[in-house]
Amino acid sequence: MRRLRLALALVLLFAPVASFAWWNEDWNFRKEITFDLSPTGADIAGTPTDIPILIRLHVGNFTYFGDTKPDGADLRFLAADDKTPLKFHIERYDPQNQMAFVWVLVPRLAGGSNTEKIFLYYGNQEATSASDPAGTYDKNQGAVYHFSEAPGSQPLDSTGYKNNATAPTVELNPTSLIGGGARFNGSQAMQIPASPTLHITVASGATLSAWVRIENPQVNAYVAALEGAAHEMVLGINGTQAFARISGPNGPVDLPQVSGQLTTGAWHHLAARIGDGRFTLFVDGADAGSVDVEAQEVSGTLTVGGSAANTNYLTGEMDELQFATAVRSADWIKAAARSQGMQAPLVAYGGDAQKDSGNVSYFAITLRNVTVDGWVVIAVLAVMFVGSVVVMAAKAFSLGRVRRANGRFLREFHQQRDDPTALDRKIAPKDEAEESAFEAAGESQLSTALFGDSGQFAASTLYRLYHHGVREMNKRLEGQAAGAEHVRSLSPQSIEAMRATMDASLTRMTQRLSSQMVLLTICISGGPFLGLLGTVIGVMITFAAIAASGDVNINAIAPGTAAALAATVAGLAVAIPCLFGYNYLNTQIKVISADMRVFVDEFVTQIAEHYS
Repeated sequence: MRRLRLALALVLLFAPVASFAWWNEDWNFRKEITFDLSPTGADIAGTPTDIPILIRLHVGNFTYFGDTKPDGADLRFLAADDKTPLKFHIERYDPQNQMAFVWVLVPRLAGGSNTEKIFLYYGNQEATSASDPAGTYDKNQGAVYHFSEAPGSQPLDSTGYKNNATAPTVELNPTSLIGGGARFNGSQAMQIPASPTLHITVASGATLSAWVRIENPQVNAYVAALEGAAHEMVLGINGTQAFARISGPNGPVDLPQVSGQLTTGAWHHLAARIGDGRFTLFVDGADAGSVDVEAQEVSGTLTVGGSAANTNYLTGEMDELQFATAVRSADWIKAAARSQGMQAPLVAYGGDAQKDSGNVSYFAITLRNVTVDGWVVIAVLAVMFVGSVVVMAAKAFSLGRVRRANGRFLREFHQQRDDPTALDRKIAPKDEAEESAFEAAGESQLSTALFGDSGQFAASTLYRLYHHGVREMNKRLEGQAAGAEHVRSLSPQSIEAMRATMDASLTRMTQRLSSQMVLLTICISGGPFLGLLGTVIGVMITFAAIAASGDVNINAIAPGTAAALAATVAGLAVAIPCLFGYNYLNTQIKVISADMRVFVDEFVTQIAEHYS
């Protein structure tokens, strides 16, 4: 069962993302974007139609800005059939900071489902812009203000009606909730002149909405108000509660918020809707209360951040102000609120596909999402891995030669047991030059094993111990008379001195056998930490990009996090083989060291028997 689960995991890892027919061969890449209206997503039961959906692109869900044109002119959006182009326009496209805000007109969203999708195509350097702000909104959308103009500029209406503000006194903030926004300091307001497309009739009704953030309680502040000679429709904040007001035949009808207070320092989506016999206030897409009242004829100036009487000023920040001469459904308003804010559960970003192959494996998608910082860490780990492989291969070959040479030496040594020094007289260096060369070769056990050519025992550690022992013995026997009546002998002190010399040689050779093993321990302990460093940096960058773009959902987080974890995988890929190799090589070194200790005892015993 465990093997079956492992096999399934590998299949899922390298399985290609499902592919569909390619819309146009001139475009090289495609991203799937899904809309989640299920209870665990945006929780929209109805089926809103003709709704502009905000698509936020950032490093957390789209790392291929380098594959697009600098102004995003090659972006195209296709319906789920992968054939029908969708109207869209780009509010901001910033490839340097890897951030984009694009509005796409989605004809229909299926309530309660999580399978509705569209496709984003990109990667055509010859394409011209297809951005169509006016076409992104239906005919009932009277005005839309993104506030993304350059600071000091006039806020412009993005619809085709061009209900632009006149003489605005608001400060434009280039880094707001959705691209740019407008700041109001408590004495500022902007006005949009009266227009037929800003006219509420009894038959049409109206919907007024905006994103607002306040830092302190307000004093009957107007977010926006359509004010006529006798009637008005107001969306505002008093204290920390949103309210809506419309003038009727019997005076104003106030609709206070009944669902709770606004949170200071946080963005909230406020909307007021009049029509079909009811006046309703929405906060963050939820119905905050309503009253029965018929729509009134209201025609006049749309004032933002205050009133026409220069009172009721707002102190705070605003983004995405919209006015429509239509009664937007509750599901339409909820879809807007849950696709535009910092929390945008409606929009889920899927994987990317490439035209050449038609699909991309999840592993390839992960690698394409790795940031520059992650690649630096992975490159360092790759160098460590190559170095460790070279050390392990060379060390395994070296230790193998040592063990084979030791085996040959022991066979020769045991064959001449009657004379323990006979073998050394046969193959030992003949003069001081050869002796010097022999000792120099022994300084590096690895080079001796790999390239040594000093006879059949060049790689044998046992022979070096034997040679050093015989040499020490001969020094102590020199000067003793030779003859039948006088047998040369060694004192117990001389034998112990020989043992000490051989033990010192054994220690040095053990150190040489263990040389370069520290590189493996560095890879074992340092590889995972370097990988973790790359992962932490990657996750930091991912969350920073998400915070900057305001798109907070699992599909925005997942690609960047998966790519960040690739560094940890790389660290483990270095450490695990090194751990196995280190344990194996260390065992071989211990075996050779044990053979050397046994040989020292055996040789000293033979010398003691012959020369005592």
